Amino acid sequence: MALDVQQVILWLIYLFGSITFILGLKRLSHPETARTGNLMAAVGMSVAILGTIFLYKDTNGEKLHNHIWIFGGIIIGALVGTLTARRVKMTAMPQMVSLFNGMGGACAAIISIVEYQKYDFTDSNITAVTLAALLIGGVSFSGSMVAFGKLNGNVSDKVFPGQSVFNMIVLLIAIALGVYLVVYPMQNIVMLTLMITMCLLYGVLFVLPIGGADMPVVISLLNSFTGIAAACGGFIYHNQVMLTGGILVGSAGTILTILMCRAMNRSLLNVIIGNFGGNSTAATQAGSEKGNIKEISISDAAILLSYSKKILIVPGYGLAVAQAQHIIHELEMLLEERGVEVKYAIHPVAGRMPGHMNVLLAEADVSYDRLLEMEDANAEFGTTDAVIVIGANDVVNPAAKNDKSSPIYGMPILEVENAQNVIVMKRSMNAGYAGIENQLFYEPKTRMLFGDAKASLQKLVSEVKAN
Repeated sequence: MALDVQQVILWLIYLFGSITFILGLKRLSHPETARTGNLMAAVGMSVAILGTIFLYKDTNGEKLHNHIWIFGGIIIGALVGTLTARRVKMTAMPQMVSLFNGMGGACAAIISIVEYQKYDFTDSNITAVTLAALLIGGVSFSGSMVAFGKLNGNVSDKVFPGQSVFNMIVLLIAIALGVYLVVYPMQNIVMLTLMITMCLLYGVLFVLPIGGADMPVVISLLNSFTGIAAACGGFIYHNQVMLTGGILVGSAGTILTILMCRAMNRSLLNVIIGNFGGNSTAATQAGSEKGNIKEISISDAAILLSYSKKILIVPGYGLAVAQAQHIIHELEMLLEERGVEVKYAIHPVAGRMPGHMNVLLAEADVSYDRLLEMEDANAEFGTTDAVIVIGANDVVNPAAKNDKSSPIYGMPILEVENAQNVIVMKRSMNAGYAGIENQLFYEPKTRMLFGDAKASLQKLVSEVKAN
């Protein structure tokens, strides 16, 4: 058998792409190297795509020939993706991630549908992988679309009696249909259509009841689904780089989901059966015992911060909404010049997606060394003079520790109430994304600073400079 030079070159290209994915993912683990890691993986992907277009041969030895359609789709997709990514605000970043992730799941599902109709069913393993990609990709697509709607405020939580059981029945029907199509290989479009319907329905039902505070975990899980579906596509096409990329995304997403579940004190099974967190109605009813609210003025807050030795800042989604990350960094540097030690306490699920606060602060060039994970931050609150909570709500709510009726009971939180003083910056007394009243606001050491976070921080910076 003669050696096909072009195929050897393509294999080397796929090897190069796989290596760049692995190295790129490694560099994404630190903010200082994340940008180059992202570019490295993008280069590997670009080379792999071009290699596939010009060098790939199917089982009949034919190359791809519809280059106009291929490059037309690439150009349109690149333009849409670039414009969307450049224009999206930091507050809408979770929605964009959900939307793009859903498109990946849809792509894997469509590939499966097309390839299923082309097979001669001589290899049951390939058939099984194809249907698995359809199942996972379909769930990822519809689930991501619902997540997008919930994050964007277009879809509310929907819960009905016996929903968890119903969800499992729908999922089992989808799996049973897939097994049937593998055991009885034939062009059964009716059964295939029914399986597609069940997959899409389960994706919708599985995300609908999930409470707002738990959405970061769901986004991470759906991301892992898309990676697994892409890996299945790698098996279908015998494409090593597609397989590697899918495995990396799937495994990384799964590990992140498990870690976030631990941070929320939830089980992964609760996520899968769609019984994760509480709905907004239940959350609203689970209020805390009210006490007296104490406010603090800008001048008093400036004096307190200026004469503190150690300050921890707790960022939340409200900081992203106000686009106040740059001004809080300015306040941090101003206090540091006065000898105050300033750090940031980051909860694993703060914001609306995994790593939302890390990305937000990195945008303002906040040093990664100043960011403390939850366990490290909790160990320091007891020796902290003042804590500034900006837009965070559920992740600092003491109800998670002492109110068994609360939907977030048992969730590890940032224990800011252990600090000497707590300043909470909020627009109003409205509940957070999970709809739960925050006991922290009524603590004796808590002072409320009402108003837009950016405007309040700008006044605070001016006041600190004046002292």
